[in-house]
Amino acid sequence: MSKLIIGVDVGGTFTDLVAIDAAGTTTFAKSPSTPQDQSIGVMAGLDELARRLGLATADMLAQTQRLVHGTTVATNALLERKGARVALLTTEGHRDVLEMREGLKPNRYDLRSPPPEPLVPRELRFGVRERLKPNGEVTTPLDERSLSDAIAAIRSADVTSVAICFLHSYRNPAHEIAAAERIARELPDVSVSRSSDVLPQIKEYERVSTTVVNAYVGPIVRRYLTRLEERLREAGFKGSLFIILSHGGMAPVEEAARLAAATVLSGPAGGMAGCRRCGEMLSLPDLVAFDMGGTSTDISLITDGAMSLSADGGLAGQRIALRSLDIASIAAGGGSIASVDTGGIFRVGPESAGAMPGPASYGNGGQSATVTDANVILGYLDAKAFMGGRRPLDTLAAEAAVDRVAATLGIDRTQAATGIFRLVNLKMADGIRLMTLRRGVDPRRFALLSFGGAAGLHAAEVARELDIIRVVVPTTASVLSAWGMLTSDVRYEASRTHFETGARTTASEIRDIFAGLETRTVERLKSWFDGPIAIERSAEMRYGEQIFEIDVPLGDVDLNSEKLIAEIEDRFHIRHEELYTYSSRDQEVVFVNARVAAIGKVLAGEVREKQAGSAAPSGPRSKRQVFLGAWQDVAVYALDDLQPGQKLEGPAIIEAETTTVVINAGDNLTVNGLGWLDIRVARK
Repeated sequence: MSKLIIGVDVGGTFTDLVAIDAAGTTTFAKSPSTPQDQSIGVMAGLDELARRLGLATADMLAQTQRLVHGTTVATNALLERKGARVALLTTEGHRDVLEMREGLKPNRYDLRSPPPEPLVPRELRFGVRERLKPNGEVTTPLDERSLSDAIAAIRSADVTSVAICFLHSYRNPAHEIAAAERIARELPDVSVSRSSDVLPQIKEYERVSTTVVNAYVGPIVRRYLTRLEERLREAGFKGSLFIILSHGGMAPVEEAARLAAATVLSGPAGGMAGCRRCGEMLSLPDLVAFDMGGTSTDISLITDGAMSLSADGGLAGQRIALRSLDIASIAAGGGSIASVDTGGIFRVGPESAGAMPGPASYGNGGQSATVTDANVILGYLDAKAFMGGRRPLDTLAAEAAVDRVAATLGIDRTQAATGIFRLVNLKMADGIRLMTLRRGVDPRRFALLSFGGAAGLHAAEVARELDIIRVVVPTTASVLSAWGMLTSDVRYEASRTHFETGARTTASEIRDIFAGLETRTVERLKSWFDGPIAIERSAEMRYGEQIFEIDVPLGDVDLNSEKLIAEIEDRFHIRHEELYTYSSRDQEVVFVNARVAAIGKVLAGEVREKQAGSAAPSGPRSKRQVFLGAWQDVAVYALDDLQPGQKLEGPAIIEAETTTVVINAGDNLTVNGLGWLDIRVARK
């Protein structure tokens, strides 16, 4: 057995695992997620993966060079508000910045909705006497007595993590460093996050909020990763463990633990990396990434072959200003619960049955009707063949759950199941509209890349709602996030604010800023990675009268150009017009933040084209009753049996061990050279 690389993605319902050997052979497995301790599900999944490879787990891990992991530990801690008990140290007089936010509520026109509750209650926010000027000069030295009082209060409050965010510390971190060193000496068991380390750039609220989030999830993420490392080493793993961060790159465990707030989109980021790789392999530069799992659906865009990064992210009402992939997550998955509210309104989600008890058809005691239960009743899912027959579904339980919804609505079982199916499709189509039409992007020029265990059941109908005519389903669709992690590069980002009121940034200053950032990022990356390194540059800029910046890629700008300022400003105008349909070239352009990413190019596992087993196309393995507007016998094909070049006309069902694809009448399917499904969707 040749050397392996393994990707592991923990989802809300299943943990997905993919192994690729040096010859390009791909093997994947699934294991139920274990929310109480994700490492349990990871290790169980590795056991199953080893079994499929015909190896003992210890032998498989001994041959594994690299294990890349996407985790939802930070995500769950924020969503469930089960993070650390955090205290905030800030400049005296500024302890309410976290609560004041930017003076805006998430829904500013809803006068009755309360703003999100801060992660740090007011009694645990302490003002410390110190002050810096905006240029970093000290006006009030750090007052040791004031700091001592704050530390004493923290000690008595049983705090487990501290966020430190002093005014203008992005220009001079000296006071934050001194405070952190004292806390480390006097409270050695307390975790510390400094804003000058987490997000050293302008804008007070974004910096405070991001640092608090890091302090809130940091101890939990570190504890989990430490436990996972120990279990892997005990099981025989001697390779490198990397964690996928929200920007789509990977980093070693220590970096992920230090910057835990950067792991909140860890799993979906792996899926986006996989989508980009799929687009490259298919020469499809424009893709809608459609990832439907058991709990949620993640949607994003690949445009001109590139993933979109943004610093405008957040989760559970908390602002996280670290750069992350632009992904919209909606509460629509296989486990989404169907219900009728007190006003008689039929809903699907946002509540989910999760991994335990899961949908009623899982047979774990779940009583609520879910999307999965509807798919069983409509014949889309074969209850006996679910998970390759290792986890058959309980049809009677699914029928009983959907019958309860049907009785409330006064309709029959099939109508209720069809309503669940259609409603979740409309919900997901609306999510794609938010990512496309509301941004001035026409979804009809994109192909839809369907992945996630549940996506194939819904992808063609979602595409039809949007007039998207092409859907692609990779053979690794059910584990694409884990597979995509193996195509990710090692990445380290750094930023620096350069903003002087009334002063125009010069070309010399820009060159010096980027040179310093490049030196810093490359040095850090070399401590993790021995290989070729690429540099990405960008700047956050705005018009003089604006208060929000936009991110402007500067990849091919020549920093030594005599017209450097004009070229950068021109890039800003073009980017502003792309985002907002206009530019104002007569207005002043303000350079606010410089950003550099050092990227270590990692050799990903190769994917081989599928070799046709025979010249004759594969026939259906069975037929079954399926509801597609009316009950009818529909041919069922095994995905593994389909031959490259084979064509099918809908209606048909394509089944694999961990995913099912439904195509309707009028849809046409072609199997490409990789064995992937390329579906041409009929218009409505």
